[in-house]
Amino acid sequence: MIVRIMGEGQWKLADSHFTELNKLDDELLEEMESGDQEGFRRTLEALLEAVRRLGSPLPDDALEPSELILPAPDASLDEVRAMLSDDGLIPG
Repeated sequence: MIVRIMGEGQWKLADSHFTELNKLDDELLEEMESGDQEGFRRTLEALLEAVRRLGSPLPDDALEPSELILPAPDASLDEVRAMLSDDGLIPG
């Protein structure tokens, strides 16, 4: 799956990594619902770092369609809330 981090680029991740990413996504959703700004910031960075660590970056000139788009590291709670589906940022 191709994942884009807004403002950074794209990474290719194996489907097997989505269990770990979904766990972080669930934590992020809980923190957003409770208004935990500090926890939200920490978990968003952990989620983005997991994508960077587990994925293989695509070249900047690659034009692959992104199957999943994640917010930039400096995104506000309201900006991320606007990107959410019922499952959070990551479906499943």
